[in-house]
Amino acid sequence: MEVRTVDGWERPIPDGGNVVGEFWRAAAQGRLVVQYCPACGARQFYPRLLCTTCGGEPEWQEASGEGVVHTFTVVRQNGAKPFSAELPYVVAMIELPEGPRMMGNVTGCPVEDVSVGMPVRAYAVRIEDELAIPFWEPA
Repeated sequence: MEVRTVDGWERPIPDGGNVVGEFWRAAAQGRLVVQYCPACGARQFYPRLLCTTCGGEPEWQEASGEGVVHTFTVVRQNGAKPFSAELPYVVAMIELPEGPRMMGNVTGCPVEDVSVGMPVRAYAVRIEDELAIPFWEPA
């Protein structure tokens, strides 16, 4: 996964210290990760302390960084800064070939071009030295 930088990040910065912190740190290293349970083989996202299938202790596993748009919405109204300056934008559920679905913004194309089943690939935007946020763009 390509890691890009931006000047003047104004969006909220995620907490890098809880269980999801490993996800943000992996993104900063150019890795898209999901949790894998060695006890039952299930994969899950969003990160949790326990496997939602068997209650086992999940480990991190690198994902391909590819996916398809499962569903999406176009946000056309948002009064909160800095999001109001980015209108319209797409929020989508991306289905990963590894199984889980991951929410994120689809960028790099007009919002009218986004469709269900559209192939996308992940890239990350570095917001701090050790934290990055994954985004999606047409594959």
